[in-house]
Amino acid sequence: MTAPEVTLLVIAKEPRPGRVKTRLTPPFTPEEAAALAEAALADTLDAVARTPARRRVLVLDGSPGPWLPAGLEVVPQCAGGLDERLAGAFAGCDGPALLIGMDTPQVTPELLTVDFADCDAWFGPAADGGFWALGLAGPDPDLVRGVPMSTPHTGAAQRRRLDGLRVRDLPLLRDVDTARDAAAVAGAAPDGRFATRLARLTAARR
Repeated sequence: MTAPEVTLLVIAKEPRPGRVKTRLTPPFTPEEAAALAEAALADTLDAVARTPARRRVLVLDGSPGPWLPAGLEVVPQCAGGLDERLAGAFAGCDGPALLIGMDTPQVTPELLTVDFADCDAWFGPAADGGFWALGLAGPDPDLVRGVPMSTPHTGAAQRRRLDGLRVRDLPLLRDVDTARDAAAVAGAAPDGRFATRLARLTAARR
């Protein structure tokens, strides 16, 4: 399957204070952390909007806001743990799909343009031991359901679930979890909304 036949999924939370990026507080306030989350989500969705795809779907916990670009479908997340919510996102697809989160605003259309012609899965490892992207030619929810999430071994556990499939790896990326992560990610994508918002918040603290 070529890139334009792929569904791009973004699983995200509405960027509301106290509900997102809580590990950024401190040094940032809940309101500032939410502002950074909104910028990260906006950068991510902009990259998705510019990537060739059959469908572009935001799987959202919460309500859409002005950060939502045109051309994206919005569907609610299902109930349950993160593994269930990821499984539910894949279950809504009837063809190859690539799923990412909102924690890697440095993503680009080039990274997200994947071809399933010679593989069954794509896997994008994260520096914290998790994963930032998972692509499945056949979006079987059971390939995700039951994987322990938010641990230093989540990525390894998910990668093992793909044993027996033809897997291609995407580059290692860093998630935005802590203030140190935020600075590193902003440095990797200095022209994005996330980097601009972080610079403004940092300057205001001086």
